[in-house]
Amino acid sequence: MISLIMRRMSVFLIIFASLSGAASAQLKVDITKGTVEPMPIALPRFAPVTNAVTPAGSLSEISSNMIGVITANLENTGLFRAIDQKAFLEQIGSQDNRPNFALNWRPLGAQAMVTGRISMLPDGNVRVEFRLWDVLSEIQMDGMSYKTPVSNWRRIAHVISDRIYSRLTGEEGYFDTRIVYISETGDPLNRIKKLAIMDQDGANQRNLTDGSYLVMTPRFSPNRQEITYLSYFNDKPRVYLFNIMTNRFEMLGEFGKNMTFSPRFSPDGNHVIFSLSDEGNSDIYLMDLRTRRMTRMTDHPGIDTSPSFSPRGDKIVFNSDRGGSQQLYIMNINGTGIKRISYGQGRYATPVWSPRGDLIAFTKISESKFRIGVMRTDGTGERLLTDAYQDEGPTWSPNGRVLMFFRKAPYKNGGSGGETNLWSVDLTGFNERMIKTNFDASDPAWSPPLPLRTGK
Repeated sequence: MISLIMRRMSVFLIIFASLSGAASAQLKVDITKGTVEPMPIALPRFAPVTNAVTPAGSLSEISSNMIGVITANLENTGLFRAIDQKAFLEQIGSQDNRPNFALNWRPLGAQAMVTGRISMLPDGNVRVEFRLWDVLSEIQMDGMSYKTPVSNWRRIAHVISDRIYSRLTGEEGYFDTRIVYISETGDPLNRIKKLAIMDQDGANQRNLTDGSYLVMTPRFSPNRQEITYLSYFNDKPRVYLFNIMTNRFEMLGEFGKNMTFSPRFSPDGNHVIFSLSDEGNSDIYLMDLRTRRMTRMTDHPGIDTSPSFSPRGDKIVFNSDRGGSQQLYIMNINGTGIKRISYGQGRYATPVWSPRGDLIAFTKISESKFRIGVMRTDGTGERLLTDAYQDEGPTWSPNGRVLMFFRKAPYKNGGSGGETNLWSVDLTGFNERMIKTNFDASDPAWSPPLPLRTGK
């Protein structure tokens, strides 16, 4: 784990508490609306105190790269519009001076502004400082200083993006997170599938397995940097745990000829829930990771699969054909109180409970399409967010405002097409974008926020 040493900026004196609160009440993006006019925000390059050269480039280059990451993070939300740097009337220097808001920044239409500087420390680390300003009231809204290895500049840019997003929306950010997914190569009829991981913006892609055996359905622990996934080794289904920090694998169980599907963690990280198929009948089981004891949760002739916990861990959503077609059901943690919640036209699959607890995302199969949708936990308020040929496998951002999924393109005459890529969409359904990966990609799972060690 890379240690980040942070300190509050000295300007955060008690005298600013009420002023900052007043400013934030005026300057805030309402992300609950269906459509939002992006907030104009000025993002000048962080000023290098010196132009020292590091293994990651000069401080000037690192500064430009950090602002590029911050700009992309904020603009990709659809909530912010970065003002063109070529229009800036003032260059922000390395001295700790207040910008001239009235003369240089209000005429550009900026409502918010970020300033910062970066300096080299004697121990080889760098210090990155930033401040977030309300341009109209000229009040500082936030500010932090980070001491970190120079190679960690990209992560610091994500951390700063999270603080800006959080201060301006009132919601937790999701930029300092990672995505685990299945990287796919080879012939469509004989795909090589590897477990892979990357930052949420597609940077730092790397494989976690070598493709010598099939891997499927990776899922993150909600409170630890661990992944559970399904693999087939010598044609036998196994459920594994993989610790990202130590790179250690641990087999949770080998289930012989019984097919295993969709392992997923409980909210406390102490249990894994999955479905197990025995002679064509699939039921849901819960495994205690501390004792490896398994408990059967459902016992029905129908096919029960794709279980997902509620954030409190007291309920489970799953899909089942027990009523004749594939629909969504909810039950209590002890397997009682099973209730159907989906009643729309078509079939429903891959349900996943929002970390906020208010919605359930799903894949809907109807009209010869696979689409991503959401509904309230009682089944009301169903909305489809995408409308492509084949969208599947939603996963929630940690703040419950964005979904990532995989999209498969249709095959064309002559055998071309069929590409599989990762996409994201927010809850409005308007802000949809593709996440670039080195190869075809499927079955994404979003991590919790990365741990941040703090100190003096």
